Amino acid sequence: MSARFAQTTGAEHTAILGLGVYRPARVVTNEEVAGPINSSDEWIRTRSGIKTRRFADDSETIQSMSVAAARDAIEAAEIEVDQIDCVIVATSTHLLLTPAAAPRIATELGMNGAAAFDISAGCAGFCHALALASDLVRGGTAKNVLVIGVEKLTDTINPADRSTAFLFADGAGAVVVGPAEEPGIGPTVWGSDGTQHHAIRQDKDWVEFFAEIEAKGTDAVRPYLAMEGTAVFRWAAHSLEKVCRDAIDRAGLSTDDMDAMIPHQANGRIIEIMARVLKLPENCALANDIEETGNTSAASIPLAMEAMLRKGETKPGATALLIAFGAGLSYAAQVVTLPNWK
Repeated sequence: MSARFAQTTGAEHTAILGLGVYRPARVVTNEEVAGPINSSDEWIRTRSGIKTRRFADDSETIQSMSVAAARDAIEAAEIEVDQIDCVIVATSTHLLLTPAAAPRIATELGMNGAAAFDISAGCAGFCHALALASDLVRGGTAKNVLVIGVEKLTDTINPADRSTAFLFADGAGAVVVGPAEEPGIGPTVWGSDGTQHHAIRQDKDWVEFFAEIEAKGTDAVRPYLAMEGTAVFRWAAHSLEKVCRDAIDRAGLSTDDMDAMIPHQANGRIIEIMARVLKLPENCALANDIEETGNTSAASIPLAMEAMLRKGETKPGATALLIAFGAGLSYAAQVVTLPNWK
């Protein structure tokens, strides 16, 4: 007879306890990025809804941006650093295959022995990490979890690539997930569609690049982020309504209960289509941080959340639908109660 062993149980309910963000100092206009792609401010605004974005400088790294956002999130959550026992970093632009960014971030924050790891789910990374964090707390594996979405996409894009150069930008957002008296994070609806893996990708793997260096020397071209914008647009426009409705249904709510919708800030046109097909109530605020921040991939939802709270478009305690999609193609959605922010 096999031995019986104990299992853990955690909090009945979880919530986002606090939010913090970091936006790089440098504001980049459409005019600045338009030249190398033979474009214009009007073309970029019409195609994407973007007016400005933020580019990090050499001193603004994955680690430094994450630490700054995390410190504000922890302060907003009104807990101490040593009460956090797990750190999850969602990113696609930490350019070391190993080690992960999370352990060094945890150490710089003053944590001692916290579990820390990265996940890679493209632009859906933050919503994936939020789901993991909530389940860890509910399962008793962790008491409080720090979730960070961070990207330095300017390290990965070709400034002459007409499909990506005007879209992507840099930044970080962090939240603390912990126990709550009432449900604050609804069930997650997530998935992937590997048939569309080619739509957002690194355009060559490192082995191919090394072989190219041997063959061409300094004429070798480094790997860049590539995207088939039309394929992504069509997939998102036709596939995500059901994901959103399922997330709302699984939370036991209806679209009329939504105070805000915070979609991944991929493209202003996609955001408008999603809001229209869901027939959200007139008083439901719609995040549109892409205008000032661009597409920051895994960082975009916490950045957009902070922008809405800071501008008074919604408030802590409001009910919001989060929906994200990106490379993979991966997607995830959940309904949450909006947190305190700093």
